[in-house]
Amino acid sequence: MNHLPAAGLPPTGVEPTARFLRACLRLPVDVTPVWFMRQAGRYMPEYRAIRAHHTLLEIVQRPELAAEVTLQPVRALGVDAAILFADILLPVVPMGLQLEFAQGEGPLIHEPVRSLAAAQRLRRVDAESDLGHVLKAIRILRRELPAGVPLIGFCGAPFTVASYMVEGGASRDFRNTKGLMYTDPGAWHTLMDVVAASAEDYLLAQIRAGAQAVQLFDSWVGQLSPADYVAYVQPYSQRVLRAAMATGVPVIHFGTGTATLLPAMQAAGGSVIGLDWRMPLEQGWQLLGDEVAVQGNLDPVSLFAPPAVLQARVADVLTRAGGRPGHIFNLGHGILTHTPVENVRAVVDMVHTWNPARTS
Repeated sequence: MNHLPAAGLPPTGVEPTARFLRACLRLPVDVTPVWFMRQAGRYMPEYRAIRAHHTLLEIVQRPELAAEVTLQPVRALGVDAAILFADILLPVVPMGLQLEFAQGEGPLIHEPVRSLAAAQRLRRVDAESDLGHVLKAIRILRRELPAGVPLIGFCGAPFTVASYMVEGGASRDFRNTKGLMYTDPGAWHTLMDVVAASAEDYLLAQIRAGAQAVQLFDSWVGQLSPADYVAYVQPYSQRVLRAAMATGVPVIHFGTGTATLLPAMQAAGGSVIGLDWRMPLEQGWQLLGDEVAVQGNLDPVSLFAPPAVLQARVADVLTRAGGRPGHIFNLGHGILTHTPVENVRAVVDMVHTWNPARTS
Protein backbone atom coordinates (compact mmCIF):
# COMPACT_ATOMS: atom_id res chain seq x y z
CA MET A 1 0.00 0.00 0.00
CA ASN A 2 2.85 2.41 0.69
CA HIS A 3 4.13 2.39 -2.90
CA LEU A 4 1.33 4.33 -4.52
CA PRO A 5 1.54 6.46 -7.63
CA ALA A 6 2.05 10.10 -6.70
CA ALA A 7 -1.43 11.59 -6.65
CA GLY A 8 -1.73 14.42 -9.13
CA LEU A 9 2.00 14.47 -9.91
CA PRO A 10 3.42 13.82 -13.38
CA PRO A 11 4.90 10.39 -14.16
CA THR A 12 8.33 9.65 -12.75
CA GLY A 13 11.00 11.71 -14.45
CA VAL A 14 8.61 14.45 -15.60
CA GLU A 15 8.87 17.75 -13.73
CA PRO A 16 5.64 19.22 -12.27
CA THR A 17 4.49 22.60 -13.51
CA ALA A 18 2.82 23.94 -10.35
CA ARG A 19 5.31 26.25 -8.62
CA PHE A 20 4.41 24.95 -5.14
CA LEU A 21 5.19 21.35 -6.11
CA ARG A 22 8.37 22.43 -7.91
CA ALA A 23 9.58 24.25 -4.81
CA CYS A 24 8.84 21.19 -2.66
CA LEU A 25 11.12 19.22 -4.97
CA ARG A 26 13.79 21.98 -4.93
CA LEU A 27 13.29 22.73 -8.62
CA PRO A 28 13.56 26.25 -10.09
CA VAL A 29 10.39 28.37 -9.98
CA ASP A 30 9.32 31.58 -11.71
CA VAL A 31 8.42 33.22 -8.37
CA THR A 32 8.45 31.97 -4.78
CA PRO A 33 5.25 30.06 -4.03
CA VAL A 34 3.18 31.14 -1.04
CA TRP A 35 0.37 29.64 1.01
CA PHE A 36 -0.64 30.05 4.65
CA MET A 37 -1.42 27.68 7.45
CA ARG A 38 -5.01 28.37 8.59
CA GLN A 39 -5.56 30.30 5.36
CA ALA A 40 -9.22 29.29 5.62
CA GLY A 41 -10.90 30.31 8.84
CA ARG A 42 -12.39 32.89 11.12
CA TYR A 43 -10.51 35.91 9.78
CA MET A 44 -12.40 35.53 6.46
CA PRO A 45 -15.96 36.93 6.20
CA GLU A 46 -16.94 34.13 3.79
CA TYR A 47 -16.02 31.57 6.42
CA ARG A 48 -17.82 33.41 9.21
CA ALA A 49 -20.97 33.41 7.09
CA ILE A 50 -20.85 29.61 6.94
CA ARG A 51 -19.98 29.27 10.63
CA ALA A 52 -23.06 31.32 11.50
CA HIS A 53 -25.09 28.27 10.54
CA HIS A 54 -22.71 25.33 11.12
CA THR A 55 -20.27 24.14 13.77
CA LEU A 56 -16.71 23.28 12.78
CA LEU A 57 -17.46 19.57 13.05
CA GLU A 58 -20.56 19.97 10.91
CA ILE A 59 -18.48 21.64 8.20
CA VAL A 60 -15.83 18.92 8.09
CA GLN A 61 -18.47 16.18 8.16
CA ARG A 62 -20.14 17.65 5.06
CA PRO A 63 -17.70 17.26 2.15
CA GLU A 64 -19.31 19.96 -0.01
CA LEU A 65 -19.01 22.51 2.81
CA ALA A 66 -15.44 21.48 3.65
CA ALA A 67 -14.51 21.85 -0.02
CA GLU A 68 -16.14 25.28 -0.23
CA VAL A 69 -14.25 26.54 2.83
CA THR A 70 -11.01 25.16 1.37
CA LEU A 71 -11.63 27.05 -1.88
CA GLN A 72 -12.42 30.41 -0.25
CA PRO A 73 -8.81 31.59 0.29
CA VAL A 74 -7.76 30.31 -3.14
CA ARG A 75 -10.33 32.62 -4.70
CA ALA A 76 -9.71 35.55 -2.36
CA LEU A 77 -5.92 35.52 -1.98
CA GLY A 78 -4.31 34.00 -5.06
CA VAL A 79 -2.25 31.50 -3.05
CA ASP A 80 -0.23 28.79 -4.78
CA ALA A 81 -1.68 25.84 -2.87
CA ALA A 82 -4.89 24.89 -1.09
CA ILE A 83 -4.89 23.04 2.20
CA LEU A 84 -7.80 20.80 3.03
CA PHE A 85 -10.15 22.26 5.64
CA ALA A 86 -10.27 19.73 8.48
CA ASP A 87 -8.85 19.41 11.99
CA ILE A 88 -5.90 17.44 13.32
CA LEU A 89 -8.08 15.87 16.03
CA LEU A 90 -10.70 14.27 13.77
CA PRO A 91 -9.10 10.79 14.13
CA VAL A 92 -9.54 10.75 17.91
CA VAL A 93 -13.29 10.22 17.55
CA PRO A 94 -13.09 6.87 15.72
CA MET A 95 -10.27 5.97 18.11
CA GLY A 96 -12.90 5.99 20.84
CA LEU A 97 -12.77 9.44 22.45
CA GLN A 98 -15.38 12.17 22.69
CA LEU A 99 -14.29 15.43 21.02
CA GLU A 100 -15.94 18.79 21.55
CA PHE A 101 -15.04 22.26 20.29
CA ALA A 102 -16.11 24.50 23.15
CA GLN A 103 -16.84 28.14 22.40
CA GLY A 104 -13.77 30.20 23.26
CA GLU A 105 -11.89 27.21 24.71
CA GLY A 106 -10.82 25.22 21.68
CA PRO A 107 -10.88 21.42 21.49
CA LEU A 108 -11.87 19.43 24.57
CA ILE A 109 -11.43 15.67 24.90
CA HIS A 110 -13.50 14.04 27.58
CA GLU A 111 -11.94 11.18 29.59
CA PRO A 112 -8.27 11.87 28.72
CA VAL A 113 -5.91 8.94 28.16
CA ARG A 114 -3.70 8.73 31.24
CA SER A 115 -3.13 5.02 31.84
CA LEU A 116 -2.08 1.85 30.06
CA ALA A 117 -5.63 0.51 30.26
CA ALA A 118 -7.00 3.65 28.61
CA ALA A 119 -4.39 3.46 25.86
CA GLN A 120 -5.16 -0.20 25.24
CA ARG A 121 -8.85 0.58 24.73
CA LEU A 122 -8.11 2.86 21.79
CA ARG A 123 -9.02 1.64 18.32
CA ARG A 124 -6.79 2.08 15.28
CA VAL A 125 -8.46 4.31 12.70
CA ASP A 126 -9.50 2.93 9.31
CA ALA A 127 -9.54 6.15 7.31
CA GLU A 128 -11.59 4.81 4.40
CA SER A 129 -14.49 3.86 6.65
CA ASP A 130 -14.02 6.18 9.64
CA LEU A 131 -13.07 9.40 7.84
CA GLY A 132 -14.59 8.86 4.42
CA HIS A 133 -16.18 12.32 4.45
CA VAL A 134 -12.69 13.87 4.50
CA LEU A 135 -11.63 11.76 1.53
CA LYS A 136 -14.76 12.74 -0.36
CA ALA A 137 -13.92 16.43 0.18
CA ILE A 138 -10.48 15.77 -1.34
CA ARG A 139 -12.05 14.22 -4.44
CA ILE A 140 -14.40 17.20 -4.83
CA LEU A 141 -11.50 19.62 -4.50
CA ARG A 142 -9.38 17.87 -7.09
CA ARG A 143 -12.21 18.44 -9.57
CA GLU A 144 -12.76 22.08 -8.62
CA LEU A 145 -9.31 23.50 -7.92
CA PRO A 146 -7.49 25.29 -10.74
CA ALA A 147 -4.85 23.13 -12.42
CA GLY A 148 -1.97 25.21 -11.05
CA VAL A 149 -3.15 25.08 -7.42
CA PRO A 150 -2.26 21.74 -5.81
CA LEU A 151 -4.12 20.36 -2.80
CA ILE A 152 -2.31 19.72 0.47
CA GLY A 153 -3.68 17.04 2.78
CA PHE A 154 -2.57 16.78 6.39
CA CYS A 155 -2.80 15.10 9.75
CA GLY A 156 -1.60 15.77 13.26
CA ALA A 157 1.76 14.30 14.23
CA PRO A 158 1.72 11.53 16.83
CA PHE A 159 3.11 13.69 19.66
CA THR A 160 0.77 16.62 19.14
CA VAL A 161 -2.33 14.45 18.82
CA ALA A 162 -1.29 12.31 21.78
CA SER A 163 -0.69 15.40 23.91
CA TYR A 164 -4.27 16.55 23.30
CA MET A 165 -5.50 13.07 24.19
CA VAL A 166 -3.57 13.05 27.45
CA GLU A 167 -4.15 16.65 28.49
CA GLY A 168 -7.80 16.71 27.41
CA GLY A 169 -7.18 19.96 25.50
CA ALA A 170 -4.53 22.62 25.10
CA SER A 171 -1.80 22.93 27.74
CA ARG A 172 0.85 25.42 28.81
CA ASP A 173 3.27 23.01 30.46
CA PHE A 174 2.25 19.53 29.15
CA ARG A 175 2.58 18.21 32.66
CA ASN A 176 0.30 15.22 32.14
CA THR A 177 1.85 14.32 28.80
CA LYS A 178 5.43 14.38 30.02
CA GLY A 179 4.35 12.73 33.25
CA LEU A 180 2.95 9.78 31.30
CA MET A 181 6.19 9.53 29.31
CA TYR A 182 8.36 9.50 32.40
CA THR A 183 6.26 7.46 34.85
CA ASP A 184 4.53 4.96 32.57
CA PRO A 185 6.54 4.52 29.36
CA GLY A 186 4.56 1.38 28.51
CA ALA A 187 1.35 3.40 28.40
CA TRP A 188 3.05 6.17 26.43
CA HIS A 189 4.43 3.85 23.76
CA THR A 190 1.11 2.00 23.50
CA LEU A 191 -0.65 5.31 22.94
CA MET A 192 1.91 6.54 20.41
CA ASP A 193 1.79 3.28 18.50
CA VAL A 194 -1.95 3.46 17.87
CA VAL A 195 -1.83 7.20 17.09
CA ALA A 196 1.03 6.72 14.62
CA ALA A 197 -0.67 3.76 12.95
CA SER A 198 -3.86 5.80 12.56
CA ALA A 199 -1.96 8.81 11.18
CA GLU A 200 -0.13 6.63 8.67
CA ASP A 201 -3.37 5.11 7.39
CA TYR A 202 -5.04 8.52 7.27
CA LEU A 203 -2.29 10.24 5.27
CA LEU A 204 -2.02 7.38 2.79
CA ALA A 205 -5.79 7.44 2.31
CA GLN A 206 -5.64 11.18 1.60
CA ILE A 207 -2.95 10.62 -1.01
CA ARG A 208 -4.98 7.88 -2.66
CA ALA A 209 -7.95 10.25 -2.72
CA GLY A 210 -5.90 12.84 -4.60
CA ALA A 211 -3.88 14.99 -2.18
CA GLN A 212 -0.82 16.18 -4.12
CA ALA A 213 1.26 16.95 -1.01
CA VAL A 214 0.76 16.33 2.69
CA GLN A 215 1.83 18.05 5.88
CA LEU A 216 2.44 16.53 9.29
CA PHE A 217 1.52 19.09 11.96
CA ASP A 218 3.62 18.74 15.11
CA SER A 219 2.48 22.03 16.59
CA TRP A 220 3.54 21.33 20.19
CA VAL A 221 6.72 19.34 19.66
CA GLY A 222 8.85 22.35 20.64
CA GLN A 223 7.90 21.61 24.25
CA LEU A 224 10.36 18.69 24.20
CA SER A 225 14.08 18.49 24.76
CA PRO A 226 16.11 16.89 21.95
CA ALA A 227 16.71 13.80 24.10
CA ASP A 228 13.01 13.35 24.87
CA TYR A 229 12.11 13.88 21.23
CA VAL A 230 14.50 11.17 20.09
CA ALA A 231 13.47 8.71 22.83
CA TYR A 232 9.71 9.22 22.92
CA VAL A 233 8.60 10.77 19.63
CA GLN A 234 10.99 10.48 16.70
CA PRO A 235 10.33 6.79 15.86
CA TYR A 236 6.59 7.42 15.58
CA SER A 237 6.88 10.53 13.44
CA GLN A 238 9.42 8.70 11.30
CA ARG A 239 6.95 5.87 10.71
CA VAL A 240 4.28 8.25 9.41
CA LEU A 241 6.62 10.45 7.37
CA ARG A 242 8.45 7.61 5.65
CA ALA A 243 5.20 5.88 4.70
CA ALA A 244 3.95 9.08 3.10
CA MET A 245 7.28 9.81 1.38
CA ALA A 246 7.27 6.33 -0.17
CA THR A 247 4.28 7.37 -2.27
CA GLY A 248 6.29 10.02 -4.08
CA VAL A 249 4.29 13.09 -3.02
CA PRO A 250 6.05 15.96 -1.24
CA VAL A 251 5.81 15.66 2.55
CA ILE A 252 6.07 18.74 4.80
CA HIS A 253 7.25 18.19 8.37
CA PHE A 254 6.08 21.12 10.49
CA GLY A 255 6.62 22.13 14.10
CA THR A 256 7.02 25.27 16.19
CA GLY A 257 9.70 26.15 18.73
CA THR A 258 11.94 23.60 17.02
CA ALA A 259 15.31 25.36 16.79
CA THR A 260 16.97 22.66 18.92
CA LEU A 261 15.06 19.83 17.23
CA LEU A 262 15.67 20.53 13.53
CA PRO A 263 18.39 17.90 12.92
CA ALA A 264 16.35 15.23 14.70
CA MET A 265 13.20 16.25 12.81
CA GLN A 266 15.07 16.01 9.52
CA ALA A 267 16.26 12.55 10.51
CA ALA A 268 12.63 11.59 11.14
CA GLY A 269 11.73 12.54 7.59
CA GLY A 270 10.10 15.05 5.28
CA SER A 271 10.99 16.50 1.91
CA VAL A 272 10.14 19.97 3.26
CA ILE A 273 10.81 21.17 6.83
CA GLY A 274 8.77 24.00 8.32
CA LEU A 275 10.65 26.80 10.09
CA ASP A 276 9.02 29.17 12.54
CA TRP A 277 10.00 32.82 13.12
CA ARG A 278 12.17 32.19 16.18
CA MET A 279 15.18 31.32 14.05
CA PRO A 280 16.44 33.23 10.99
CA LEU A 281 15.50 31.25 7.91
CA GLU A 282 19.02 30.89 6.53
CA GLN A 283 20.29 29.56 9.88
CA GLY A 284 17.57 26.95 10.02
CA TRP A 285 18.26 25.93 6.44
CA GLN A 286 21.98 25.67 7.18
CA LEU A 287 21.22 23.31 10.07
CA LEU A 288 19.07 21.17 7.80
CA GLY A 289 21.40 21.15 4.79
CA ASP A 290 20.67 21.27 1.09
CA GLU A 291 18.81 17.97 0.84
CA VAL A 292 15.48 19.40 1.98
CA ALA A 293 13.26 22.32 1.03
CA VAL A 294 12.11 24.73 3.72
CA GLN A 295 8.81 26.44 4.44
CA GLY A 296 8.32 29.68 6.35
CA ASN A 297 8.90 31.76 8.25
CA LEU A 298 7.05 35.05 8.79
CA ASP A 299 5.74 35.76 12.30
CA PRO A 300 1.90 35.58 12.08
CA VAL A 301 1.64 38.78 14.14
CA SER A 302 3.46 40.61 11.35
CA LEU A 303 0.19 40.49 9.42
CA PHE A 304 -1.14 43.16 11.81
CA ALA A 305 1.77 45.52 11.13
CA PRO A 306 1.59 48.76 9.08
CA PRO A 307 2.22 48.26 5.34
CA ALA A 308 5.84 49.47 5.37
CA VAL A 309 6.74 47.23 8.31
CA LEU A 310 4.97 44.23 6.80
CA GLN A 311 6.70 44.75 3.47
CA ALA A 312 10.09 44.95 5.17
CA ARG A 313 9.49 41.74 7.07
CA VAL A 314 8.37 39.87 3.96
CA ALA A 315 11.44 41.14 2.11
CA ASP A 316 13.65 40.02 5.00
CA VAL A 317 12.39 36.44 4.77
CA LEU A 318 12.84 36.38 1.00
CA THR A 319 16.31 37.92 1.24
CA ARG A 320 17.39 35.29 3.74
CA ALA A 321 16.10 32.56 1.41
CA GLY A 322 18.33 34.09 -1.23
CA GLY A 323 16.38 32.81 -4.20
CA ARG A 324 17.60 29.26 -3.58
CA PRO A 325 15.40 26.53 -5.07
CA GLY A 326 13.29 24.92 -2.38
CA HIS A 327 11.79 27.85 -0.47
CA ILE A 328 8.03 28.00 0.12
CA PHE A 329 6.86 31.23 1.72
CA ASN A 330 4.52 30.73 4.68
CA LEU A 331 4.02 31.86 8.24
CA GLY A 332 5.82 30.25 11.13
CA HIS A 333 2.40 29.12 12.37
CA GLY A 334 -1.22 29.73 11.38
CA ILE A 335 -3.07 32.93 10.53
CA LEU A 336 -4.52 34.46 13.70
CA THR A 337 -8.16 35.35 14.22
CA HIS A 338 -8.95 38.99 13.32
CA THR A 339 -6.03 39.21 10.88
CA PRO A 340 -6.97 41.76 8.16
CA VAL A 341 -7.72 39.88 4.93
CA GLU A 342 -6.22 42.71 2.89
CA ASN A 343 -2.89 42.24 4.67
CA VAL A 344 -2.83 38.54 3.84
CA ARG A 345 -3.61 39.32 0.22
CA ALA A 346 -0.90 41.99 0.20
CA VAL A 347 1.70 39.44 1.34
CA VAL A 348 0.81 37.15 -1.55
CA ASP A 349 1.32 40.05 -3.95
CA MET A 350 4.60 41.04 -2.28
CA VAL A 351 5.99 37.52 -2.57
CA HIS A 352 4.88 37.08 -6.17
CA THR A 353 6.30 40.44 -7.29
CA TRP A 354 9.39 40.56 -5.07
CA ASN A 355 12.54 41.75 -6.76
CA PRO A 356 15.75 41.60 -4.69
CA ALA A 357 17.14 44.58 -6.57
CA ARG A 358 14.53 46.81 -4.95
CA THR A 359 15.82 46.09 -1.45
CA SER A 360 19.54 46.25 -2.15
